Amino acid sequence: MITRLAKAGLAAALSVTTLATGATAAAAAPAATTSTSAQHVTVSQSGNYPGGFFTTGNMSVAWTVSGTADLTGPTHITLDLPPGVTTDGAMFFPTPPDYTFTTALSPDHRHLEAVFTATRAVGSYNFMKLNLATTPGVPIVGAITATVANPNDTDPTGHVSGYDLGSKSYLPATVQAAPAATGLDTATGPGTGGTEVTVSGSNLANGMVLVGGVPAPGRCTDTACTVTTPGGTGSAPVSVVTPGGTASAPVTFDYTGAPPPAPAAPVVSSLSPVSGPAVGGTRVYLFGSNLTYGSVAFGGVPATHVSCGPTACTATAPAGTQPGAVGVTVTTAGGTSAPVTYTYTA
Repeated sequence: MITRLAKAGLAAALSVTTLATGATAAAAAPAATTSTSAQHVTVSQSGNYPGGFFTTGNMSVAWTVSGTADLTGPTHITLDLPPGVTTDGAMFFPTPPDYTFTTALSPDHRHLEAVFTATRAVGSYNFMKLNLATTPGVPIVGAITATVANPNDTDPTGHVSGYDLGSKSYLPATVQAAPAATGLDTATGPGTGGTEVTVSGSNLANGMVLVGGVPAPGRCTDTACTVTTPGGTGSAPVSVVTPGGTASAPVTFDYTGAPPPAPAAPVVSSLSPVSGPAVGGTRVYLFGSNLTYGSVAFGGVPATHVSCGPTACTATAPAGTQPGAVGVTVTTAGGTSAPVTYTYTA
């Protein structure tokens, strides 16, 4: 699988565990809730919003895993700002970097989209920080809206958060209507990607288009999504993932010609800890390069709770057959890494 990044509108991407002096800490993660979907993610927002004497501010947009199983696949987050309020992009904090995170910012700096791809356990909480600015002479009114969506989440509740700058209050919870995808204007293109495709339908606002399961950069309105295809092969299903659910297009996108080049082979340079009990269950951190979307194995046995970014993976070691050394590998579309030794202890 090829990692394809959206055009960056990112002002800064930081790997730190503390916030700069004067920044407002994100609100505490909401408690896990019972969901009709095993994989469920909810969105919230908080901050020092501009208003009154304050013409600048900052805020957080957070997403929390609140289902009953690990959240997997790409999670799409959007932020819409009212007229006169802008942002220069998002700052993202977690370490280790066992994820991919990309953003795209609209030319008017009022709409931001992010795609976060990782595996996260129930109760996990991630957030991005944004600085806000206002336009002189434009009243600081209107709503700030944040949304979240994931293709594995079939419960549409908790996906929309609104804050009204005029009344300085959070808006009642809403649920976006379920989407429908009715067709593609272009259904073929080269395996290297780069084809512009418009997906038509309804209730597509705040959507993310997946082509063969890979996010395609672009933008959705309520009735259409215009995106650029990633590289791929064969007949790829097309779907639109919105806060209201996921809609599959009635036709596939068919790749023609040569496939895209394979990504570079993964390399694992170190891991920590280097040993753990033979019963398994140890959380292990792997570091290296070209690890995105990798799977991890200990002595050929798949690890669980695996999450990989370009330079790091986290994984839970499976049980070993007996005490002793085994090779740990990461496998991606580019191949399998050379093994690094992990020792099972009695």
